[in-house]
Amino acid sequence: MTSTRDAALHPSGAGCASLRTASAAPRSFKRTTSLPQFIPILLVMLLVPVQPASAHPQCLDFEPPFKPLWHLEFCTQYEEFGCCDQKTDNVIAERYWDIIDQLEVSGDELCADMLKEIMCQECSPYAAHLFDAEDPYTPVRELPGLCFGYCSEFHGKCRHVVKYLTENRLLRDTSGRDASTFCSLVDLSDQDYCYPNVLKSQDLNSNLGRVVEDPRGCLQLCLMEVANNLRNPVSMLHAGDETHRMFIAEQVGFVWVYLHDGSRLERPFLDLSGEVMTTQWLGDERGFLGMAFHPEYRDNGRFFIYYSIQVNSKLDRVRISEMKVSADMNVADPHSERVVLEIDEPAANHNGGQLLFGLDGYLYIFTGDGGKAGDPFGKYGNSQNKSALLGKVLRIDIDGRDSSGKPYRIPPDNPFIRDPDARPEVYAYGVRNMWRCSVDRGDQVSRYGRGRIFCGDVGQNRYEEIDIIEKGGNYGWRAKEGFECYDMKLCQNSSLNDVLPIFAYSHHVGKSVTGGYVYRGCESPNLNGLYIFGDFMSGRIMALEEDKTSGSWKERSVCMGDTKTCSFPGLINHHHKFIISFAEDEAGELYFLATSYPSAMSPFGTVFKFMDPSRRAPPGKCKQKPLPVKVRGKKVPFVPRELTVLDTDEKPTRPPPRTFKLPTKPPVTRSQMKSTTTAASVTTATTTTTSTTLKPKWKSVDKKARRENKLKPWKRKKVAAKPQTKKNSLGKAQPKKTAVVKPARDKPKPKNNQTSTADFKSNALQTPDVLKENKGRKVPPRRGAQKPNRQDKNSITLRDPPRVFNAVLNTTKSEGGVKTNRTMQNKLQGKS
Repeated sequence: MTSTRDAALHPSGAGCASLRTASAAPRSFKRTTSLPQFIPILLVMLLVPVQPASAHPQCLDFEPPFKPLWHLEFCTQYEEFGCCDQKTDNVIAERYWDIIDQLEVSGDELCADMLKEIMCQECSPYAAHLFDAEDPYTPVRELPGLCFGYCSEFHGKCRHVVKYLTENRLLRDTSGRDASTFCSLVDLSDQDYCYPNVLKSQDLNSNLGRVVEDPRGCLQLCLMEVANNLRNPVSMLHAGDETHRMFIAEQVGFVWVYLHDGSRLERPFLDLSGEVMTTQWLGDERGFLGMAFHPEYRDNGRFFIYYSIQVNSKLDRVRISEMKVSADMNVADPHSERVVLEIDEPAANHNGGQLLFGLDGYLYIFTGDGGKAGDPFGKYGNSQNKSALLGKVLRIDIDGRDSSGKPYRIPPDNPFIRDPDARPEVYAYGVRNMWRCSVDRGDQVSRYGRGRIFCGDVGQNRYEEIDIIEKGGNYGWRAKEGFECYDMKLCQNSSLNDVLPIFAYSHHVGKSVTGGYVYRGCESPNLNGLYIFGDFMSGRIMALEEDKTSGSWKERSVCMGDTKTCSFPGLINHHHKFIISFAEDEAGELYFLATSYPSAMSPFGTVFKFMDPSRRAPPGKCKQKPLPVKVRGKKVPFVPRELTVLDTDEKPTRPPPRTFKLPTKPPVTRSQMKSTTTAASVTTATTTTTSTTLKPKWKSVDKKARRENKLKPWKRKKVAAKPQTKKNSLGKAQPKKTAVVKPARDKPKPKNNQTSTADFKSNALQTPDVLKENKGRKVPPRRGAQKPNRQDKNSITLRDPPRVFNAVLNTTKSEGGVKTNRTMQNKLQGKS
């Protein structure tokens, strides 16, 4: 029954599912706990701060309802608070009066009151619920959800109206059956939201008018897909050698080279899959975890890696090694590995994994606290124990050896070099599990902020935090988690003197922070100075903005752009949920790496680039001149998988209005058809009828066309070939009539929510019953019908005398001012 119901109410299949996900408005809504929480819509909606409340009104465009600026003439019950402005209200009124005209012609009961009630539900503040738009897996309904009692009454009195409200064949056919069958199709699973119950719910209506937009708004960002088919991509970085290549590391131990043109080299830069300890367990934190290129990599070819190993199939360790590039600049020398440091891991989690070089030229190593929960190792835990290497920020000089034979030296200004109870490598401590750190390049002009190291430190069970690393700093774990105490005894110790995070958020927002970067690129000036980061579990992207006078940081609302914002070539406004890492290319542009299934073996990892179409750098300002890259092997071209906003080309969210052209001459009865016996008399009668009909009728039709041109901006019309003469229901050929070329209603093409060709194919209309009843009337070409005989796009078949055609054409030009069919073909081009 479910599949039948979905087919009836959502005739275009899944055509609008991605549109709703992509078009989620970047606003703060009050949500109801009864609504289903689907993962695709969370990818966007979790980007928005959610305020706890009961229910929230919502329109079909996913924005909050509003008070219209002007009085509504038709759906007046929603002029104080609803989803329609005056323009949309006029469109609904036009549709309504077209249906009333058809009902009068056919002699059926008008059902005016119930018809108006149903049509005005597009203006209801709960339109998204009534039309089932909250379900991201199904398109928007063509009929609102009707409660069973009201639906039964509607079916008993007005079932003949259904054929005017929807073009869906199943709904039309079902309306002719019993009320129970029909109403089961238009019913809603949540009875609080069906009409008219939605008007009676105190819990829902008590909040009307209290939903307001974020006064500052939301910085809408778009994305560009740059790489895919990756197995948990944990890191992406450049070598700083002016080639603008990007090196992407997978958790399983492969590192791939991506060239500036977007292609990937077929041979990996590095393959350590045989050495790296990893499993296919969901969320396993072990594996290839980090990588860093030496500041002089262009000259010395040295780079460093951080990965998990297992000793004797029992003991886990993390290993930091140095390697070199081979004679092929795109392949590492597999025999060049030199182990720099190994650290035993008492548990499988909290392995750290970040490597980076500071502006001082030293290598920084970020380790986890050893795993388990609450850092249970020793009296104070590993993090507060300066004699342990776990739970620390380590700093070493990798360009030399010390007297004891270690493959590195200790920088002379390390803070605990003279403390006998501390390891000299320790630069900062009190760290739980810092996941992804970055070095601030500084402002391009003033160099402000240059050299600061930002880190995201994953919390225990309450808070996630962002820190700026200071020499000798204690970051509080396990005494503190975020700004709050975790271990009360350690927290109240007067000697704690911990460095507070610049920002912390609770687990209502996210449960595993992924550190990011301060944007210092060129292409998106609006992002300059923002620290952009995310959360692995919630898929939320966040940003911090610094108040330079006070030194404090405040959250800046960031969200995926709506359809209008991201309607540019190559841009998308959705991403995978699990954000693994952030990245910065050689030009300073930002990226993030995410997957839809966080297993080291699943090939669903994708790399997204941040784009801000609202404000771009001037043309030519951000030109890059990468050095040539000698490629010895094959290149694999990049093939995007994600549909861009322009490629989706979906059916508009609000169902397009159903319109009818009034007949230009009265219906032809059977007696009139039988009386036409000779071709000469038929031609004479037809010409006379046409000439007498054109004068009073064409002018009124053109007025209606002009009104609809102004009031229905999103309606798109397929221009079919001129219908051929068909036999009537009695099997006799219909008499020839002078074909009247009606002025085409050239609706403006919707820029964002376009009707796809596939949607039209799936909803190919049958001849409406009302038109079968009036056999002699002129019928406009069926909307969405496929052309049986394709002709040249500018060809017109004429059966009229030239004088009649010219008269009609002149009338069209003078009164309608509308476009001819030669421009309509481009509007019908769309990807399915």
